[in-house]
Amino acid sequence: MADSNGGGGDVKRSRVLKKIGTHSGSFHCDEALACFLLRTLPEYKDAEICRTRDPKVLETCDIVVDVGGVYDPSKHRYDHHQRSFKETMNSLRPETPWTTKLSSAGLVYLHFGEEIIANALKIDNTDDKVSTLYNKMYENFVEEIDAIDNGVSQTEEKPKYVISSHLSSRVKHLNPAWNQPDADPWEGFQKAMALTGEEFLLRLNFYNDSWWPAREIVETALKQRFEVDSSGEIMVLPQGGCPWKEHLYDLEKTLNVETPIKYVLYSDQSDKWRIQCVSVDSHSFENRLSLPEKWRGVRDAELSEVSGIPGCIFVHATGFIGGNETHEGVLQMARTSLNMGKQ
Repeated sequence: MADSNGGGGDVKRSRVLKKIGTHSGSFHCDEALACFLLRTLPEYKDAEICRTRDPKVLETCDIVVDVGGVYDPSKHRYDHHQRSFKETMNSLRPETPWTTKLSSAGLVYLHFGEEIIANALKIDNTDDKVSTLYNKMYENFVEEIDAIDNGVSQTEEKPKYVISSHLSSRVKHLNPAWNQPDADPWEGFQKAMALTGEEFLLRLNFYNDSWWPAREIVETALKQRFEVDSSGEIMVLPQGGCPWKEHLYDLEKTLNVETPIKYVLYSDQSDKWRIQCVSVDSHSFENRLSLPEKWRGVRDAELSEVSGIPGCIFVHATGFIGGNETHEGVLQMARTSLNMGKQ
């Protein structure tokens, strides 16, 4: 039993349209996303989706995902259910760190992801942005789908609560119910492709429109660190509100920064200036170098007197952040704190 759909008229379909094969029956998030992603490419833009488990029908398809028991990119066969299949992003692309077993979504993304991203953003696939967003989208979108489809738990411990609203769960609920024998599975699969595709593109556009510009700002500031202070341990952001932490840790590695940044300076919403300590890593509350102990929990004129720096506003009791009226004042706080920390 098969259900299928194509685009365009019958003559056009029989002459030029390609066929994407996937399995019939209950559908899942991975093949719904795989089919959507393929259709974003010019080669498969108007491709017919053929949902079947008939090997003879699958043989007529130009590309097959999530069915057929074969993984062979040279023949465009992308199934992951066979006993011999153990591939991950890391096994197929050793430069990547992810070791979650791939689903059909992950396989399509691995082989076509850069082209999919470049096509969606209308940029050349040799642009540095493409490789960065390729990794970002796998880690923060596709890997979750791979893991859920392959039954890979997030943790070895029993979770304290159940998350039942993730994308894979929402796709599952688009299948006809057990007591709806006359429901059209193709209608549900179309909704699943639309849902997974919309969320993929929303996430990609967020990274392109918001996350990437923040990265560019942080990269520029990091490269200019020696213009701020000869130590190279103080970074100034040109505007407040820019998310910097994730980018800083990654860029320090990418740019081979030998002496890590200790303090990040930026203006706040009232045009005052902040100094924030950089933590040891993204998951730590321990700072690389906290603000001096004698400044902590002190405010305003008393803080200026204790520190010898005009315009001080506050230093948090834990020493991770402070404020000053001016850029010059907050820079002096950073330099003084650096010198005190090295004594």
